[in-house]
Amino acid sequence: QVHLVESGGGLVQAGDSLRLSCTASERVFRMYDMGWFRQPPGKERELVAATRSSGGDTEYADSAKGRFTISKDNTKNTMSLQMNSLKLEDTAVYYCAARIKMLRNLRILYDSWGQGTQVTVSS
Repeated sequence: QVHLVESGGGLVQAGDSLRLSCTASERVFRMYDMGWFRQPPGKERELVAATRSSGGDTEYADSAKGRFTISKDNTKNTMSLQMNSLKLEDTAVYYCAARIKMLRNLRILYDSWGQGTQVTVSS
């Protein structure tokens, strides 16, 4: 497992934007696929967006398409999730996740997790 640190959560209103960040070591950014997951209250954890270690391939949940953008800055060892047009149903704990890079579906097999950051969207 690797050490991941999220930041950027908070309380916003519906329609607002928020940017989450995840930092890790240079080795993680070079060797690991990374993603964002979320767990809404009372629900299972679900994929939001993910990207390969190279940054060349991304995957989004249907609920995130067109509103959220995942990006990596390997020079700063930071992965971000830009969330626009936030909805009440985006309220959740958001987790940064990583797995050793592999030629598998980006939605599965993550084994390293950050501590989570709360995002609350109010009306």
